[in-house]
Amino acid sequence: MKNILIIKLSAIGDVIHALPVSASIKKTWPDCHLTWVVSPVAADIVKDSPAIDEVIIFDRKKLNSFISFLKYVKPFSATLNKRHYDISIDLQGLLKSALVAFLAHARQKIGYADMREGSGLISTPVSGKNRNGHIVERYLDVVRSLGCNTEDLSFPLGITNDNIMRAQLLLSGKLTLKETYVVLVVGANWANKRWPASYFAELANWCHQKHIVTILAGYGNIDENIAASIKKDTLGDVINLVGKTALKELAYILKNANAVIGGDTGNLHMAAALNTPAIMLMGPTDAKRNGPYKQKENAIEVPYDCKHCWKRKCRFNRDCLASIKPQQVINKLTTILKQDKSR
Repeated sequence: MKNILIIKLSAIGDVIHALPVSASIKKTWPDCHLTWVVSPVAADIVKDSPAIDEVIIFDRKKLNSFISFLKYVKPFSATLNKRHYDISIDLQGLLKSALVAFLAHARQKIGYADMREGSGLISTPVSGKNRNGHIVERYLDVVRSLGCNTEDLSFPLGITNDNIMRAQLLLSGKLTLKETYVVLVVGANWANKRWPASYFAELANWCHQKHIVTILAGYGNIDENIAASIKKDTLGDVINLVGKTALKELAYILKNANAVIGGDTGNLHMAAALNTPAIMLMGPTDAKRNGPYKQKENAIEVPYDCKHCWKRKCRFNRDCLASIKPQQVINKLTTILKQDKSR
């Protein structure tokens, strides 16, 4: 294989899940040129990755009208076709990724098992032994079909020295990385993936009593409002980094944390990818498919029969994750901290 194209556009957690595919390809064909097409929102995940040679941005928002489509597609296609691809791998499985695969003109086009919106007409779906398993393994089944080596998996995030320096600067005077600290990821894209702010505050208060430093992490106005509510109800100081970190800066902070806690969202998957204990609180999504990779024991699911509904809004109008009480998380965190001390 000389030139290989991976198409995985978004979201942040999904792109993280696909990273081992790039590592597997490079391990099998170290001299190949690996290009990754990604959306702007997730570009920082693949930028600077040691397994990826080239990143091409595909901005779906620029295709909102026929005129904008025509203006955008021609230069994008020209950039894409500077190389002649031996194979394209569509790990998105949607119409937008099918367009990229079509424009790339690879000699062979394959995709992962769950191809939708007609994408399976462009790329051949590959269904392996993990068809109903974790999404990371489903993606890896695609390259296993090519004979790739998937042993000793890694998530090649590529945290740079600049990322480390900036993260340390953010924490300067607030925390040394040798201290015991946990990161609370306060938000998520879906409202029913968010744990109540009052529960986070209760957990932060417990951490304060145990002399564990607490960091709040997240992005955007909603997360900032949640963080403000948490700080208002906490007895001790918490370090509020919501909206203050770039993605790889936060990755470095997560990597050195004793544990990371939050819903099914990109930052929790990033923590798991970095081998940090990730306590993931789950309701609408399935831990078997989307839980913290290789940390099944750290997923806490709601007790409802309707869990794994994959709906963004509860049809019963209840706060889904509110059924997971702070004490359950404290119990899990206590176990993790004890294991950490015994190493």
